Amino acid sequence: MERREVPMKHLFDGGELNVYDQKVANLSAGAPGPDLLGKSAEKFRQATEERIKYEFNNSSFLFQYGPTIGTTEFRKTIASFLSEGYRSEVHMSDLVQTSGATNGLHLILSTLVDLAGVIFVDEYTYMIALETIAQFNTMKIVPVPLDEDGPNVATLQALIDQHRFEAKSGKLFWGVYYTIPTFHNPTGIVFSAEKCQQLIKLARENDILIACDDVYNLLHYDDPTAPPPKRLFAYDIADMGRVDGWRGNVISNGSFSKILSPGIRLGWMECPPRCVEAFRNSGVLKSGGAANNYTGGIVCTLIQMGLAQRQLEHYSTNYSMRLNAMATTLEEHLPKECSFRKPKGGYFVWIRFPAHIDCADFNRYCLEKYNVSAIPGIRFSITGEARHFIRLTFAFHEPDYLRRSVRTFCQAAKDYLAIVSSP
Repeated sequence: MERREVPMKHLFDGGELNVYDQKVANLSAGAPGPDLLGKSAEKFRQATEERIKYEFNNSSFLFQYGPTIGTTEFRKTIASFLSEGYRSEVHMSDLVQTSGATNGLHLILSTLVDLAGVIFVDEYTYMIALETIAQFNTMKIVPVPLDEDGPNVATLQALIDQHRFEAKSGKLFWGVYYTIPTFHNPTGIVFSAEKCQQLIKLARENDILIACDDVYNLLHYDDPTAPPPKRLFAYDIADMGRVDGWRGNVISNGSFSKILSPGIRLGWMECPPRCVEAFRNSGVLKSGGAANNYTGGIVCTLIQMGLAQRQLEHYSTNYSMRLNAMATTLEEHLPKECSFRKPKGGYFVWIRFPAHIDCADFNRYCLEKYNVSAIPGIRFSITGEARHFIRLTFAFHEPDYLRRSVRTFCQAAKDYLAIVSSP
């Protein structure tokens, strides 16, 4: 087989949907745009210069292998940063350093879950997480119906009863429910307090793990002065010491990708003690000496200088303006046969088309005729459902570009619906 090399500068490079090449209006990229990353780069320059000065006078420990779950400084600093952002106490002893949420998910599946285990997923969920999960091909993937305020808990319980087995590998869990409770990808919903409480009860009674992809929690735009939606981990940890036999059944898997920069590859997991100990003894983390120890130190300094907080505020302000530009344009121009609900945070708008529409075919039509593209719903479903949905992302592009592109998308939708509905 011949060697093949494709020159690429970034993830989106090398194809017609290069989001940096605005000949095609790519409304699918779940990432900050270059104008936002430029601000981040300047803040990282300041923090790096400050941190390197410190390292010269302190044995350059940052360049040594780090402790398995992250340095005390990293976990203490991140706990303070998150406590401020969540308006809810985060304990440093609950934190494990990762190189991003995907790395966290991989660690969860490889370290905590039986290799013959069951992974329950929402019927629509983050498409690359599905690809990550599918690589654990000895595990069974089971979809769960999703309501407007979270999963159908009664159905999830029935599925747990159907697939439960006695694990013999010594891993902590026979099954895991992977989900995105806050500003869900792709739907944008937030799980209700009632659903969160039901999920905690279900996880405890069946001793399954709930792995929460919590990468959007701090990106809430409805009322910036109010706290963000309460994370599922907080519902579980609130009963620590008050519930007989409390063991902890939720991991909050977070990342700096959406709030600082995807390229720094840094994140955290907020875990109950039994999971922290399992990660502390992980051969992968022991050998690597913490995930991305160097960048963890730079981000500590970024937070200590107040630069991370300013960057998060900058992102939130701009994402909010971009969401408003997209939502207002959709409200004015989207065909009446289609519908969407404006999210209160996160990155995504989930649009429902009439049931007979195949949005994969519609998206091809958009690209060929109008130079606009998004992601059809089928990409988010393990069973190939959601054919009449499509996901738009507002994070990357500036408001004026979004207004023009989304208006073109709406015109494409009108024309396509007229074609497929004509006799």
